Amino acid sequence: MLQVGQTAPDFTLKNAQGEDVRLYDLLNQGDVVLYFYPKDETRGCTAQACAFRDAYEEFKDAGAEVVGVSSDAEQDHAGFADNHRLPFVLLSDPSKKVRKLYKVPNTLLFIPGRVTYVIGTDRKIRMAFNSMFKPEEHIQEALQALKK
Repeated sequence: MLQVGQTAPDFTLKNAQGEDVRLYDLLNQGDVVLYFYPKDETRGCTAQACAFRDAYEEFKDAGAEVVGVSSDAEQDHAGFADNHRLPFVLLSDPSKKVRKLYKVPNTLLFIPGRVTYVIGTDRKIRMAFNSMFKPEEHIQEALQALKK
């Protein structure tokens, strides 16, 4: 995983509407909570996404945008966001290029890992949290990092 204090690598991926979203453009507007998750519509990932949804106003009040990344297709993200009323950006990384760039480890050798980074406007990583089996803890860890 990338470590606290490292510069977050820039990237551009497609959102659920097929539009390009660039990390550094988002960072020009405020901090970013970048979370990598395994798959849309699975139990843990849905719980995590809904927990981010439920705390979204707290993130916005703290000056941060939430961005979820998985290898699911753009149209899958659109359905996932609609099904669960997700107000934040979901990005599609089908080649897992950005996942590799951010050194997100696999779990049990083949399941894409679950990692959350809080990135400041200075492009430095302020928090890195890895827990495949505690998806909802990512939200509290990220909020605490933003409040520091």
